[in-house]
Amino acid sequence: MEIAVISGKGGTGKSSISAAFATLQKEVVLADCDVDAANLYLLFNPVCEEEQIVISGQKAVINQDKCIACGECIDYCRFDAIIKKDDKVSIVETFCDGCLLCSRICPQDAIDIIDEDKSRIYAGSFKNGKMVYGRLAPGEENTGKIVSKVREKAKQIAKEFGIKTIIIDGPPGIGCSAISAIIGVDSVVVVTEPTLSGLHDLKRTLEITTSSNLQTSVIINKCDINPEMSSKIEAYCNQKHIEVIGKLPFEPLVVEAMVKCQSITDFAPDAEISKLIGNIYSKIRATT
Repeated sequence: MEIAVISGKGGTGKSSISAAFATLQKEVVLADCDVDAANLYLLFNPVCEEEQIVISGQKAVINQDKCIACGECIDYCRFDAIIKKDDKVSIVETFCDGCLLCSRICPQDAIDIIDEDKSRIYAGSFKNGKMVYGRLAPGEENTGKIVSKVREKAKQIAKEFGIKTIIIDGPPGIGCSAISAIIGVDSVVVVTEPTLSGLHDLKRTLEITTSSNLQTSVIINKCDINPEMSSKIEAYCNQKHIEVIGKLPFEPLVVEAMVKCQSITDFAPDAEISKLIGNIYSKIRATT
């Protein structure tokens, strides 16, 4: 069973809830697919047992021994990734899209295309089972490819060790990486917050999950900071026949738990917030 926890925007508490879910049962595979800002490994400090290189794309490199600084590549580059300074042409790595055009039009054959290979996937053990997470290197491309590889690795590990539940902490937003995190899962949990932007991004997220026929439920986090907006979100979900599976109040204990590098359900298992999250997780498992 794969349960994906996502959000239409950052800062809703998605990762905190994913972490709590992952520590509510003894054997689970936790897949941190928020590869742009993977942080659950900081919380659980898994024992790293495997490291895998990910080819996330390609980039151009200028061979200065061949380059005559004619500037033709600069004229053709639509990404402004090639500059000329002190009569020397160079590539701005973070701008390069790896489109290969510059290497094709260079009259001196002075531009090589190499793989972007600094991104990694890590796999290992933590106290509640196994963990897989991806880390996208700065400037490398996230098209959803690395997210798919994290999920593939999580499934492989789950099968190998006979673990039945995979918790996916997905990236925020509705881009390719977010879609890669949810396609084919058994249940999607969308975490939102009671703000205007929260409602706006929730609507966009639900359009994707419902059009993909994914079983979807919604958690309204920090619901008590704006009860009026919480009611609007709940009304919208009811209108779209999407279950609001839980409403969580703002709780400073969650912040304290993160500072202590623990999930809230580990840090304060008897707190009301932990009990509410536990009830939500039980509902998700019962209906999946």
